[in-house]
Amino acid sequence: MKTFVKIIYWTPRVLGILAILFVSLFALDAFDNKLTFWQQISGFIIHLIPSFILLVFLLFAWKKELIGGIIFVLIGVGFSPFIYKHNFAMNNSVSTSLLVLLTITFPFILVGILFIISHFLKKKKPILKIKYF
Repeated sequence: MKTFVKIIYWTPRVLGILAILFVSLFALDAFDNKLTFWQQISGFIIHLIPSFILLVFLLFAWKKELIGGIIFVLIGVGFSPFIYKHNFAMNNSVSTSLLVLLTITFPFILVGILFIISHFLKKKKPILKIKYF
């Protein structure tokens, strides 16, 4: 049981780091040969702002798992309509837009759920209280 709790403890943290690194890859589109070096660097830093914000949330969730987990679920669910709408406008394909949506937002929803589960496992509180007759 202890190894299961450790796995549930570390999985959202590792997945959160990987998801933030994945989102950070989108900042690489700031590099363009037509721009000067400093324009490219400033554009790159501006594109990394969401990753910095997500990193702050991850560090917060590292200490306060329940609140951090809720924040990550809200991030994943909250940005879903915007990501879907943006991708659907670009490619006019429902299936492609849903795939992009799942690729970007599902990891954050999963991280949030795992943080919440880790919180309850650490506190040894049941997630659902089921009363038996």
